[in-house]
Amino acid sequence: MLGPYALLISTGQSNAPYVLSATGAIVLFGLFGCFAACKGHVWMLKLYAVFLSLVFITELIAGISGFVFRHEIKRTFLTTYSEAVMRYDGRDDLSLAVDGVQRKLHCCGVYNYTSWLSSVYFPASGIPASCCVSFSDCSAADLRNATLAARKVHKQGCYELVMSFIDGNMGIIAGVTFAIAFSQLIGVSLACCLSRFINANQYEMV
Repeated sequence: MLGPYALLISTGQSNAPYVLSATGAIVLFGLFGCFAACKGHVWMLKLYAVFLSLVFITELIAGISGFVFRHEIKRTFLTTYSEAVMRYDGRDDLSLAVDGVQRKLHCCGVYNYTSWLSSVYFPASGIPASCCVSFSDCSAADLRNATLAARKVHKQGCYELVMSFIDGNMGIIAGVTFAIAFSQLIGVSLACCLSRFINANQYEMV
């Protein structure tokens, strides 16, 4: 459900490589933590605790930034979505994302269907079929005629609906983000406790 929104909010190149790299690093350090606990190496446990602390700080900053700069996210979406509508060709990723948003939210264009009238797609193909209220009663000829299309497509624009969706789910998104972030503190506490326990046992053995 969030895929189309995420793609349209991003203005630069894909962040997928960075996300995959970060995920891989977290998995590797997770395995490192398991290995450290099994072997009982204090320095490894401390290093693992430091890593979890850094992850916690990063997630906390990301969560706070997302909330503080939510208006910037809205402006970015408006700019990106408007450009995607203007350059729509029905084939590239942004065009498919636009179609996905319009189908799922039952909306059309940025503010309304008239956004499509100035797009490069309209002169040749009209308004995209993803705007149609009923696909069985929405022909290609209707979509190329602005007057007829007005009666066949959704009246509400997508920008307002997407913003309502983001505002309505901001609390849930923030809650999940902070819950994940604070769960790292449990790992930090356990790693520190285990390292102290191992140190205490080593001193007793000496």
